[in-house]
Amino acid sequence: MPHVEIKCYPGRTEEQKKECAKAVTQAIAETMGCSTTSVSVAIKEVAQADWKEQVWDAQIKKDEQLLYKKPEYTCD
Repeated sequence: MPHVEIKCYPGRTEEQKKECAKAVTQAIAETMGCSTTSVSVAIKEVAQADWKEQVWDAQIKKDEQLLYKKPEYTCD
């Protein structure tokens, strides 16, 4: 039962978010060997001013050892 939470800056349309969720769902199902009906995808918008505190510090840096794809930017 894979669950994915995507965090991004605000500004994407509902259609873009739906397309992203669909593509992510398909990729997960194919690579993890599960049904698309088992996948859930959430998209949470985080203001740029809050990104460092809410995402970078709280998740990216905190759980860096869990990242299979690391960002190519820093907030330090």
